[in-house]
Amino acid sequence: MSAIERAGLAVLRRIDPERAHALALAALRARVAPLPAPVHDARLATELAGLALDNPVGLAAGFDKNAVALGPLARAGFGFIEVGAATPQPQPGNPRPRLFRLPEDRAVINRFGFNNDGAEAIARRLARRPQGAVIGLNLGANKDSADRARDYAEVLRICGPHLDFATVNVSSPNTGGLRDLQGGAALSALLDGVMAARAALPRAVRIFVKIAPDLDNDALAEIAAVANAAGVDAIIATNTTIAREGLKSSSSDESGGLSGAPLLEKSNRVLARLSRLTGGTMPLIGVGGVDSGAAAYAKIRAGASVVQLYTALSYQGLSLVARINRELADCLARDGFARVADAVGGGRDDWL
Repeated sequence: MSAIERAGLAVLRRIDPERAHALALAALRARVAPLPAPVHDARLATELAGLALDNPVGLAAGFDKNAVALGPLARAGFGFIEVGAATPQPQPGNPRPRLFRLPEDRAVINRFGFNNDGAEAIARRLARRPQGAVIGLNLGANKDSADRARDYAEVLRICGPHLDFATVNVSSPNTGGLRDLQGGAALSALLDGVMAARAALPRAVRIFVKIAPDLDNDALAEIAAVANAAGVDAIIATNTTIAREGLKSSSSDESGGLSGAPLLEKSNRVLARLSRLTGGTMPLIGVGGVDSGAAAYAKIRAGASVVQLYTALSYQGLSLVARINRELADCLARDGFARVADAVGGGRDDWL
């Protein structure tokens, strides 16, 4: 981490976290935020559902909700970028404060509620996306929608021409009733609409489903079966958790979704169970607690083809992306793997 980045993070930590995040995005857009040099290592090149990636470390949804900093983020060394969540109509989200730092736990709690500028505005920005980057969008539903399943298809219809992948987010805990869409019948019907919208797009868009970490084995098995039957290209495991075990920070009793280091083991167990349920045939994207090369490698060994991160960036800055890639390449070399794909799922049984 450079002295400039260290000083910037120290300043941002003294500010309300949502305000600090807005300032970080503004600094990226103004090109005054330092960007790490991308790591080039043949071991890191990989593939996700047919998408060629320079490395397996992606940016999770939520960091750039409105696709306002695509250019700088595309130069920050990520293998792929997910923006959003987007809903058909703009919405302000839940009342503030709605973002809370848990520094003793290296974690964050948020209850944003899909605040975003709406699909039309986000689509206009995606239309100016940087060439060569792999970019996806997290799809959501408006809080007051009479037909939330239709909302997902509508966002894909509007934004799909500018995407490489789209994520069906049925796992945010911050929109009442949204997680009910993870049930088999509801998810199947939702995916039918999304797949119909995809078929009408002018380009091939991969469809992912993002699930919660708080599901039992029966629910995971049902989701895996529905996703496979619908032709979903990958599953993202996992979103934030509503659990609060073992936290130390003063804000730990705030409502919302918990992300960061405390989620690592819980999400890894979900990854391992999904890997077993799908027989390793469904690509999995590991999210939750990725803050080092060792954490990324643990997810890959649990069954993830690639990983995403967000919360750790608020504590360690964008230089973390390059560090994770360097450390991950070292882990692969140490264990004799020539490429990421060779390591996927090899440690799955350790998490079952």
